[in-house]
Amino acid sequence: MAQLVYKRIITDLKQRIFSGEFPGLRLPDERSLSETYQVSRSSVKRALSRMANDGIIFKKRGSGTFINPLYLKNESVFNYEESSNLGVTDNFKMNGKHPKIKVLDFQVIKATPELQRDLFLTKEDFVYQIVRLRSFGQQPFMIETGYIPIKIVPELSKKIISGSIFNYLQAEHNLAVTKSFLSVFAEPSTAQDQKLLQLKPTEPAGIMEGIFFLDNGTPFEFSTMRFHYKYLKFNSFVTVN
Repeated sequence: MAQLVYKRIITDLKQRIFSGEFPGLRLPDERSLSETYQVSRSSVKRALSRMANDGIIFKKRGSGTFINPLYLKNESVFNYEESSNLGVTDNFKMNGKHPKIKVLDFQVIKATPELQRDLFLTKEDFVYQIVRLRSFGQQPFMIETGYIPIKIVPELSKKIISGSIFNYLQAEHNLAVTKSFLSVFAEPSTAQDQKLLQLKPTEPAGIMEGIFFLDNGTPFEFSTMRFHYKYLKFNSFVTVN
């Protein structure tokens, strides 16, 4: 429960930060936040510590806790601290809104040699090929192509993949997708990118590509996510002890 409390504080503070509730970029002190959220100071301290480690805020000795102005300037769609899995539906957010899903393709194919290697399959194995478009409101931002072994979740349907596959897996099979290895790069946009993501021919696409793993170590999905370049933005905070 304590973990859920500190995550709830983080989620709410981030929403309040982007709504402009702290125009001086200074957060209330720990005691005030504890009273506001009706929680212990240890929960507030844990939330603020996590936010500081992520570079969202910084503490100035003797002055208080302040919002990092670059965090405000460079809002990222990636918010992985707010969920128990790595799914796009729960963890990608912009202006407080989660993305919508449009299924573009859903079929069963035989695992290619590359998928056999990446997902530890045999040449007799089949996979789902799932192509979905993600949008914030009317703005599409990502084309997601995923390959999932049928033997792991044989009952997938178009209705299921129209929502969060990772949440379905967690609810119905008690399996969580908690690890991934992803490569991030950019390349010239394709004709499909330009059509679906509303890109100009001269504009690039950002790519995230890799493997998602279940909490038991099983490779669950090979995924290629093609982004409108404006949305492929990471924030990193580096410190040296």
